[in-house]
Amino acid sequence: MGFLAIPWRRFRRFVLPLRCLLCNASGEHDIDLCSACAAELPRNSSCCARCALPLAVPAALCGECLRSQPPWDAAWAPFRYGWPLDRLESRYKFSSDLAAGRVLSTLWQRERPPLNLPQLLLTVPLHRSRLRRRGYNQALELARPLARSLGLPLRHDALLRRRSTTAQTELDAIARRRNVHGAFVLREGVALPAHVAILDDVMTTGATLAECARVLRRGGVQRIDVWALARAPSRRNE
Repeated sequence: MGFLAIPWRRFRRFVLPLRCLLCNASGEHDIDLCSACAAELPRNSSCCARCALPLAVPAALCGECLRSQPPWDAAWAPFRYGWPLDRLESRYKFSSDLAAGRVLSTLWQRERPPLNLPQLLLTVPLHRSRLRRRGYNQALELARPLARSLGLPLRHDALLRRRSTTAQTELDAIARRRNVHGAFVLREGVALPAHVAILDDVMTTGATLAECARVLRRGGVQRIDVWALARAPSRRNE
C-alpha cells in the first residue's frame, strides 16, 4: 500500500499516537482521551427538560422554569460543566488549545441528539473585537462538525453582536442579563425557518442564549431550542 493510500486516521496514529490530554496516558477510541478520564466525564442525564439544568432528582421542569419559563422551547446539553470536561473547555476557549476543541467536538457528536431536530442551527456570535483577540469563535468551531454529522444547515452570520460586552465569567445572574441586554440583532434581510436551535459551548445562567432567543422570536421564529455542550449546575444543585 502506497503512502498516500494509508487512511488518514491510521496515518495520524502512526505519526502522532493518540495521547490523553488530561493524564497523558494512551488515547482510545480514536480520541485523545483515555478510557479512565472519559469515564469521569459528567453526563447531564438528570436535568430539566426546558433548560437542561442538572437536577439531583429527575423532574420534568426545574423550579426556576416552573416560576418563569425561558424564552426558548427546549434545551439540549449532554454534559454537566464539571471536572474533567471543564478543564478541556478552559484550555480550548482561553488557551487556544485546538486539540482540546477536537476532543470536545468528538464527544458531542457521539451523544444522542434530540428527536425533534431543528431546520437550522445558529451559533452565538462573538463581537468582532473579541474575535480578533481570540482568533476563532469557539461555539462555531464546535457547531461545524456537529451540524455535518446531523445533516443540518448551519449559519454563523444570522445573529450579530452589535456591541462588545464584558466577559460573563465573573458576573452573577442579574449582571449577566444586564450585560447582554440589547447586544444582539438579526441580520437585515435574513429569512429563518420556523424551527431553529442556537448553539453555545457552555450554558451557565442562560442569559446570553435567552437574549438571542428573544431576538429570534421577534424575527418570527416559532420554535427555538438552545444547545450547549455543557450546562453549569446552580450552586443549589452542586
